[in-house]
Amino acid sequence: MLSSAVCSFMLMKLGVNSGFSARNCMWASPAAFRRQEFLIRCLGGYSDQGYQGKMQKVKSIGQPTSEADGEKILRAITPTLDPSKHKGQAGKIAVIGGCREYTGAPYFAAITALKIGADLSHVFCTKDAAPVIKSYSPEIIVHPILEESYSVRDEEKRSTAGKVLAEVDKWMERFDCLVVGPGLGRDPFLLDCVSEIMKHARQSNIPIVVDGDGLFLVTNCLDLVSGYPLAVLTPNVNEYKRLVQKVLSCEVNDEDAHGQVLSLAQRICGVTILRKGKHDLITDGETVRSISIYGSPRRCGGQGDILSGSVAVFTSWARQVVSASDWHTSISPRNPTMLGCIAASTLLRKAASLAFREKKRSTLTTDIIEYLGRSLEDICPVS
Repeated sequence: MLSSAVCSFMLMKLGVNSGFSARNCMWASPAAFRRQEFLIRCLGGYSDQGYQGKMQKVKSIGQPTSEADGEKILRAITPTLDPSKHKGQAGKIAVIGGCREYTGAPYFAAITALKIGADLSHVFCTKDAAPVIKSYSPEIIVHPILEESYSVRDEEKRSTAGKVLAEVDKWMERFDCLVVGPGLGRDPFLLDCVSEIMKHARQSNIPIVVDGDGLFLVTNCLDLVSGYPLAVLTPNVNEYKRLVQKVLSCEVNDEDAHGQVLSLAQRICGVTILRKGKHDLITDGETVRSISIYGSPRRCGGQGDILSGSVAVFTSWARQVVSASDWHTSISPRNPTMLGCIAASTLLRKAASLAFREKKRSTLTTDIIEYLGRSLEDICPVS
């Protein structure tokens, strides 16, 4: 609880019309905290931006990040295997990514979706990447429709972009979630096409998980996800640093990691952020949850792609169950994207732990993928 001295200082610093709102500065705290907030709000809020930053830290101290019950959420949102269901009802996921240089990342995201339990998994990639990705697995549906600048003449770029968008649009309404970014690369023409695809996904109210080079795109064009509650950003250390610098105009502050990731989500207007790290932090701008169960010390490349594919599947499942009349009221939070991130983070860490126990230093991303099914079965056994 705040001391009387701190409360007095708060009241001394009050200003008028400062824009204080419960949405932008939430207090999940004891009743005394809420009464103090109510008094401050009635009097007009804060006028000193520096002081607001200090109070954000006070809020973080008053509200430690809650450790999410990932296994409980996994059990709540994972659908049963029902023989009366038809193909597609357990999830149809699309990955937008894959170019000449990067073919593994979109494969990892797409095959992860299938290994967890999605029925169909698509990859929209460049023509150069398609044969390689197809050779990895016959289960993935590969669409070689994306183009890079080197293969398109300047006078043809507008018509080519229209053809790419039209081709994706033919499939768009079938998808339960898009994963944008694995192996995408940073070719300007390709990124322009993907920007249009994301806009159309928003119009169709389809969840979008943004990872890898998709985060590079979004960091430079925040309007693609700003204000879209079905957008999920999954930054690693460096991607998170760039987002913080771009959006908050400061450096990463690990001493107030909770407050900073909350502020970041609020400034991007309610997207869900899964900050990857030793402890994964997940927020939608309203609440923050942490996943800190032990995973693996082996940091082989590709684990982020497993995570993005997992988030896509669990988010699509969570949307279905949250809207159902028999949804468990005791499960918190209720936001499907938050639930999807918590479930995905929990499952990946458990699978990575099992893989490392077996493989030790030789653990690869493909090893972790093979343990996804076993990890989910341990938590949600098939009856």
